[in-house]
Amino acid sequence: MVSKLHTLGLNGIEGYRISVECFISNGLPGFEIVGLPDAAVKEARERVRAAVKTSGFKFPPSRITVNLAPANTKKSGTVYDLPILLGILSAFGQVSLPDESHAFLGELSLEGKLRPVPGVLPMAIAAAKCGIKTLYVPMQNAREATLAEGITVIPVYSVGQLIAHLRGGPQIQPQPAWVQDTIPRAVPDFKDVMGQENAKRALEIAAAGGHNVLMVGPPGSGKSMLSKRLPSILPDMTRSEALEVTQIHSIMGLVDPDNPLVTVRPFRSPHHTVTPPGLVGGGSVPKPGEVSLAHRGVLFLDELPEFRKETMEVMRQPLEDGIVTITRASASETYPCQFMLVCAMNPCRCGWHGDPSGRCTCSERSVQEYVGRISGPLLDRIDIIIEVPAVSFDELRERKEGEPSAAIRERVNAARAIQHRRFVGSSTVSNARMSPEQLHKICALNNECAALMEEAFEAMGLTARSYDRILKVARTIADLEGAEEIGVAHLAEAIQYRTYKIGRN
Repeated sequence: MVSKLHTLGLNGIEGYRISVECFISNGLPGFEIVGLPDAAVKEARERVRAAVKTSGFKFPPSRITVNLAPANTKKSGTVYDLPILLGILSAFGQVSLPDESHAFLGELSLEGKLRPVPGVLPMAIAAAKCGIKTLYVPMQNAREATLAEGITVIPVYSVGQLIAHLRGGPQIQPQPAWVQDTIPRAVPDFKDVMGQENAKRALEIAAAGGHNVLMVGPPGSGKSMLSKRLPSILPDMTRSEALEVTQIHSIMGLVDPDNPLVTVRPFRSPHHTVTPPGLVGGGSVPKPGEVSLAHRGVLFLDELPEFRKETMEVMRQPLEDGIVTITRASASETYPCQFMLVCAMNPCRCGWHGDPSGRCTCSERSVQEYVGRISGPLLDRIDIIIEVPAVSFDELRERKEGEPSAAIRERVNAARAIQHRRFVGSSTVSNARMSPEQLHKICALNNECAALMEEAFEAMGLTARSYDRILKVARTIADLEGAEEIGVAHLAEAIQYRTYKIGRN
């Protein structure tokens, strides 16, 4: 007796259809799962056996072979528990399965209840693409699955409930499509930041063009405070961007079951003890790291020189390409990672190098060793370097409320709208991601600007990469002003953001 039904699997952040074939034959009782299953899939045998019995059904005293096809693709996780159980009951004649336009997924408890699984959204999107009309998922995953359009989602609480539904008994009602809450989520606001107008201006430019930023200043000057408020001025995510981000968070099990769609741009702030696999992704079964979890948002690295050198260096390729490929013996996965890198650091180990108070106790050699942990190639990938000095007593005493994030965000959204029209029809979403061809066409300089750029190039010893990044920042500054062409003032301000020399007064 053979039965066949469909489920879904994951390859990176892309789902794909899997056929579950179950064959029951005479012979010594046994239960084998084939098709390159990992340990979690093999352990489904015990979960399925217990769930069948505790749900009031008879487990076949026969030889059972379950094949997960395509058999040459590694299968991992607990998502196959439910389809394996249904395949066995169908092959044994205890339940009739619907046609091939239906698919099932979910982890089983020993008492036959369904537990949520990660990665439901990309699997649901894949199901809709490959012609599946109805998807049965654990109840906790149902709202998330409805984000995939063109598919009916059935929320399942237990095996007994599902079997009764399939036998024509009490029917499980489809999950209504999730509707986004209209109440905006509270995020830290720039109005709380006193002073630091230069830093606010730099972050506004960074948000408008998606540029990378490094802030240098003494302890308590507000670097972390400014960074945590950056998401409040970032442009609104489009529906497609929100789905991209949610898919990545889904496969890591970070989606809120009640509010599944990620509508606020991510802000990830890993500790400086993070490992290279934790930052860019890895593991025996490849999983995305912090750079991918920050996709379409912000990756904030506080105390940058405290990160291990090899950890910082692995970011160089993801920063350039916007994707990261993780290769292991079992699989090779590619994850998107288009993020804004925002870094903060003290100018020396004690934090007070160059401060007028003269309280720094570090020698020049100590200062150079401290800042020397940041390599030139990594600094070359930073668009804006800004000094964040200590806040003065008068600014603290005055307690003057700063400009609110909403006002800054209006200007940022206006600049992004210009870029959206400029790059329509291409994959580019911001000035920071311009291709060389787009840069040559969009950032052409007039004679006066070219003379200024040549002077800066020679005086500052710029590289070709830093030259391009200055042009991109200048284009963003012009967009904020609504200017058609890059002017001398725009270019001069962009050059200014690269004049600060790390480790020097």
